[in-house]
Amino acid sequence: MKPIMLQGHERSITQIKFNREGDLLFSASKDTKPNVWYSINGERLGTFDGHTGTIWSVDVKWDSSYFVTGSADQTMRIWDVETGTSLACLEQKTSVRGVNFSYSGTMIAYTTDKMMGHNSELVIIDCREPNDADGTPVMKTQVTPNNSKALSVLWGPLDEFVVTGHEDGCVIKWDMRTGKKLIVGQEHTKQIKDMQLSHDGMMLITASKDTTARLWDLDTLEALKLYQTDRPVNSAAITPLVDKYPHVVVGGGQEAMDVTTTSSRIGKFDARFFHLVFEEEFARVKGHFGPINSISFHPNGRGYASGGEDGYVRVHVFDDSYYQFRFDY
Repeated sequence: MKPIMLQGHERSITQIKFNREGDLLFSASKDTKPNVWYSINGERLGTFDGHTGTIWSVDVKWDSSYFVTGSADQTMRIWDVETGTSLACLEQKTSVRGVNFSYSGTMIAYTTDKMMGHNSELVIIDCREPNDADGTPVMKTQVTPNNSKALSVLWGPLDEFVVTGHEDGCVIKWDMRTGKKLIVGQEHTKQIKDMQLSHDGMMLITASKDTTARLWDLDTLEALKLYQTDRPVNSAAITPLVDKYPHVVVGGGQEAMDVTTTSSRIGKFDARFFHLVFEEEFARVKGHFGPINSISFHPNGRGYASGGEDGYVRVHVFDDSYYQFRFDY
């Protein structure tokens, strides 16, 4: 399983995302230019130029027509994937931490930072009229001071609610129409670094600084499973082939600033594979020279990609041994 190494960023990767077909891979980093790559051979298609700060999160619409980025330059931009032109630039009061397209692709939910006296907000806009959105978003609600700031956001199925992951480790489900809290799930003890849906949209996996990843029922926000590691988890993903290969991949490593005090040979920066049901680790993949910041399965389930603090994106395709592996029970 020799990975394809994608070198296109000057600074550490913040998030990577496959589109729905899996032929394109989008990567964002702490430099100002998100990249898009062909996932089959690692060829770079191009960059999206326009931001002036760190790109915290990215998302791509289901038909790969639009691409949205949230940045520390206090703007959220909507791009045309094909041409790389910026279609809209929405200015915020603070930096934009999480962005997510709704299932239908007509709306975008995003969260903003709590800083400079401004509260963290959860906002939903209609991306068909983005320039109109400065005036009246579909929904806007204050996350702080009642809760800690929201770092990531996901849509539930059928665009009825959104779920946010917070700095204090709670997961909150919000009604999309009223902006009211529906359910609060508090299982993690530290900041949630990443949230991803399962392929069918029924389950949610969260990765937290408290060294665990957790699997949730999206409907009830009941914590179903716990994947325990021994260092902070930055990202976790569920395979699309969950009925045949019930696996979860978890990536992390200790904080970038603590890395110099330890040896990399101890296997700090491996991607770890867990069995979804039994919560047992069964495989590790080495490779990165720093913590893994974002990890994502290919939509066909036949490989995965990881982006690290070292600024590389590594695209792996599974060997036959992965499919032959059977968990004994």
